Amino acid sequence: MPKNKTHSGMSKRVKVTGSGKIMRQQAGLRHRLEVKSSKETRDLSRVVPVNKADVKRVKKLIGK
Repeated sequence: MPKNKTHSGMSKRVKVTGSGKIMRQQAGLRHRLEVKSSKETRDLSRVVPVNKADVKRVKKLIGK
């Protein structure tokens, strides 16, 4: 049986931590930054864990 292939788009978007959590960048930091407050920009720049409802699907795509 052939090996499963990693979804290259998903592997570029998420990283797995040492403890096994899947982390992602938040959306909304690409344009219209002049209308967003500095606090909002700082908060959006953080890396956050993938939502619990999506973890199973993301793990399958990245081959974990």
